[in-house]
Amino acid sequence: MAHVAVDPDSEVVTAAAVSTAATGDAAVAPALLGDLAVDAEPDADPQVKASTSKGVVYGDSAYGTGNLLAWLDQRQITPMVKAQVPATPGGRFGKDQFRIDLAAGTVTCPARVTVAITPARRGGGRARFGHVCSVCPLRDACTSSAGGRLVTIHPREAELASARARQQEPAWRADYRATRPKVERKLAHLLRRRHGGRRARMRGLVRVAQDWKLLAAAVNLARFAMLGVCWMNSGWRVQPA
Repeated sequence: MAHVAVDPDSEVVTAAAVSTAATGDAAVAPALLGDLAVDAEPDADPQVKASTSKGVVYGDSAYGTGNLLAWLDQRQITPMVKAQVPATPGGRFGKDQFRIDLAAGTVTCPARVTVAITPARRGGGRARFGHVCSVCPLRDACTSSAGGRLVTIHPREAELASARARQQEPAWRADYRATRPKVERKLAHLLRRRHGGRRARMRGLVRVAQDWKLLAAAVNLARFAMLGVCWMNSGWRVQPA
């Protein structure tokens, strides 16, 4: 799989990488954000909030994992990353319709029944409603399981819940929709020609990665020409009009 990081203002590819098909997109993101991450090392004071953000990162739902959101938050990087909304088969109540109180360690269902979260070894846990579902008037709209509804709590539930709440804000949506097309357009530029990113021309992850980076560099040179950027003795400069 091929990945790129793009500066949304200049539409220049700032990093490129490839991964195996079994690797999630979010696992590659820290490598793509190398320069930004170096400039935004975790602050010594954990109480520093996003008001002192050291950058903004946009990404679709493939990057909206709890681990990546936590990684960005630790480095005070504002995440404009879309987190997937929980879905339940058959149109039944989704996880977002349950009130999860991490501080109290409880989950309350739409029928206002509260149960405790059983912690898991690696963080998170499970909330089992069990037999109370058998007499619940909302059972058919909630679960088809004979054992009752089970709600799984992710180890990074707090980060995911915060991201889902944030992306419901009109201002967040407008910003995201205005920026994401720029990245999609850049991906189209990388794939539009025969020597493009649709199919690897060689074998081996290292060779494929180098070829992908070469393609990204070629696309960047075309973009520089559009922006009027050229190489001078003092470095890259914008040509005077």
